[in-house]
Amino acid sequence: MIDRPVNFDNAATTFPKPDEVKHAVSYAVSNYGGNSGRGGHTLSFRASEMVYKAREVIADFFDAQPENVIFCSSCTHALNTAIKGVLKPGAHVVTSSLEHNSVIRPLVALERQGLITLTIAEVYDDDEKTIEAFRRAINNRTQAIVCTLASNVTGKILPVDALSGICRQKNICLIADGAQACGVIPVSLKKNGINILCTSGHKGLYGIAGTGLLITDGNFPIKPLLHGGTGSGSLELTQPDFLPDSLESGTLNTAGIASVCAGIRFLNRMTPERIIKYENHLTDIFVSQLSHSDRITIYRSPAGLYVPIVSFNIEGMPSEDVSAHLNEKGFCLRAGFHCSALAHRTLNTGTGTVRFAPSVFNRETEVKKLCQEIKNMI
Repeated sequence: MIDRPVNFDNAATTFPKPDEVKHAVSYAVSNYGGNSGRGGHTLSFRASEMVYKAREVIADFFDAQPENVIFCSSCTHALNTAIKGVLKPGAHVVTSSLEHNSVIRPLVALERQGLITLTIAEVYDDDEKTIEAFRRAINNRTQAIVCTLASNVTGKILPVDALSGICRQKNICLIADGAQACGVIPVSLKKNGINILCTSGHKGLYGIAGTGLLITDGNFPIKPLLHGGTGSGSLELTQPDFLPDSLESGTLNTAGIASVCAGIRFLNRMTPERIIKYENHLTDIFVSQLSHSDRITIYRSPAGLYVPIVSFNIEGMPSEDVSAHLNEKGFCLRAGFHCSALAHRTLNTGTGTVRFAPSVFNRETEVKKLCQEIKNMI
């Protein structure tokens, strides 16, 4: 057993965190004791100043406006806010066959309530076939395409630029789940044509758990999911109608916001290009070490583009058993269905898969030791 477990489950949450993130959280707990936007005293001012600075840093990173950066408790919270806030009764929605439950469950809930109709477009290894599947799924009642930028099961990157082009032509809102893409590959509201980007703060952005972001270009109004105190218009009995206040009811997660800001500064210092190059190098080692075995199935295609995630199975061994054995040896990999029923149905995995997801803090030697342990199991 390795003394310190090696985290290869960074698609769930990155660990370890950069030193600047740890310092930012500690500093926030020690110094930002006020409630941002709630009070005219020094402690409140300090917290408010930090929160606004974080909005600026995040907006700059994603090519957005600071007031259009909404702090949420998770990517799931952001997606529910976007989906339920944009869609009108009678809407038709198109989503992909690789979606996380954070996308498909809100959509299915609305469908079962009779509020929307839903079409699932197949994702293929060939991007042109995927684009055509989305194009065929659209009808004259389609209000939104809601899809992931990269699958949390296989790492498959969807052709977002082409999909956003279709949305612009037809005045359809593009809501993107960036949980596995943000901080890993370049994501820009302007360049990629995304109307509403939802992402977690604790994955590729290196913040702490309990953080999420909704970032909008402002072109599609979003009704609030939550109503309550915002620090503005306190005498009014109705929710404010301007961003970010309309979508930020309740006390903000000050330490969490500070952590995401610090995580993005870490990304800017390291540069996403260097990080993904290194993480792809680790996944290349992993795939090359295991692809020669006829007992191992790796869910990747040479024709596809992927973020640094690899799902695999060993013939005759349930994914949970493989993960449990590797955990005993000190390697943390997630097994099962990864909260992504659609993706596993599309892949026909049966008992799920084991997922390998490295980070910039992993080392080549750790990957090679993991591969050797997998070979020993076979």
